[in-house]
Amino acid sequence: MTVVVTPLSGSEKLRLREVFASVQDSGSLLGYIRTYGFVRFHLRVAIGKCIDSRSVSKLESFIMENGLLDRVEGNANVHRWSEQTQLEKGDSIAAGHMSELSGYTRISVTQNNLQELKEIWDQWGNETKQLFYGNYGNLPYLLDVQIDERLFRALAQFWNPAYNCFNFGEVDLVPTIEEYTALLRCPRFQVDRIYSRAVNVPTFWKKLMAITGMSEQWITTRIKEKGECKCISWDALKGLILTHPDETKSVDVFTLSLYGLMVFPRALGYVDEATTDLFHRLSKRVTSVPAILAETFRSLGTCRKAGAGRFVGCAQLLLAWFYSHFRLIDKVVCRVFFEDYSLLKDIIVSTRRVNVPEENWIALLQNLQSKDVEWRAPWMIPGEILYRCGSFDWVPLLGIWGAIGYVPLLVLRQFGLRQFMLATHGLTQSEFAYRGADYKKRVGEISSAWNKTCRLKGVAIGPTTTLEYVEWRGRRVNDNIPEPDVEGARPMEEYLQVMP
Repeated sequence: MTVVVTPLSGSEKLRLREVFASVQDSGSLLGYIRTYGFVRFHLRVAIGKCIDSRSVSKLESFIMENGLLDRVEGNANVHRWSEQTQLEKGDSIAAGHMSELSGYTRISVTQNNLQELKEIWDQWGNETKQLFYGNYGNLPYLLDVQIDERLFRALAQFWNPAYNCFNFGEVDLVPTIEEYTALLRCPRFQVDRIYSRAVNVPTFWKKLMAITGMSEQWITTRIKEKGECKCISWDALKGLILTHPDETKSVDVFTLSLYGLMVFPRALGYVDEATTDLFHRLSKRVTSVPAILAETFRSLGTCRKAGAGRFVGCAQLLLAWFYSHFRLIDKVVCRVFFEDYSLLKDIIVSTRRVNVPEENWIALLQNLQSKDVEWRAPWMIPGEILYRCGSFDWVPLLGIWGAIGYVPLLVLRQFGLRQFMLATHGLTQSEFAYRGADYKKRVGEISSAWNKTCRLKGVAIGPTTTLEYVEWRGRRVNDNIPEPDVEGARPMEEYLQVMP
């Protein structure tokens, strides 16, 4: 009898990836099939049907197609490379380093008023919204994320510019490319096609003409100078969104406004020229995620080094990411992520506790322990992790105003993997702004490096950390980040009591 094996659907593939993230037998294919009872239970729940020979055939095909049998070996190779590189090259900052960071960062999270954008979105019909989702992903759901200024000011105290991550007590956390990509979920993004500031950038008015479809005269009369940059006002763009006869152009201008007012809110009430350059390149299927991360990290670092400043980045996305990892906040309602599932809408909204004093947040984060963290966000689908590019020992990120590096291997537990010692040498020198004599050369080097990306394959086995990692973190130089206060620590729930 001939058995026809039908291809797995997209949702079945996603479900099966979840299953195999939990399977810890690293042996042969038979080792996976021996977990038949385990797989049978999960497949019944996930796919809604009993295991039969055709399901097992699908299972075997899925394993072979996705290279799941190679994952443990890949993890071991990267583990060896990372520890050896760190031992040979040294740490990001050396022993004896004197911190220049202030004890407290007076950060401002003044943002644009997004109410008019939200009202326009709410008025659109389903067809227009689907046009947006297909081209630009889940950005509009961030309009529902309220900015908790007390929490954000507390978070700023724990940003470590030496490692470009948050240091909370015994925990390191940082948004990753994979997490932000899953949250924003834009089908047009190609993960390795990053935005790179072009050498010969079209003039501002030409980019606006291409995006809006309006005449040169209409554009040039509405361009303003704000500090060192050229901008166009939200008022001018709002009028276009409401009156443009071309629905596609209306959606494009709305998206440009989202990027300019919420994702890169540099000049309040205006969309910056650099934002239009990134948006102009989105039609080439580049991903905006590395640029969003770059400017988030750069702004946090700038405020920490200065001891003050306004955060210029997507505060809504950063808080949405934080909520999804923090167990002590009112529990997020999670379901397995389908391809047609609006992640931000269903798991981010209404997850915070309001009116918690800033000093309570600081004390809570200062004493955060591993058990308080939802290490792998339940909505993350296990997959390959970008951990280095070209000759860099970490991942360089190109933003719209500058560049910076980050180390995904620092937060392997966020992917459900065992945390080992990582290579950090040179990270403190990775940041630069797009000005001066040599920045174009450095941009070219990073762009070339992204043509040679390296990804980690692995499944978690055994303890969550290695002994070498624990020893390394114990002797790592603390760059003026609040350290745990074991004697003064209180139960975590007490810190989350709201003000009267």
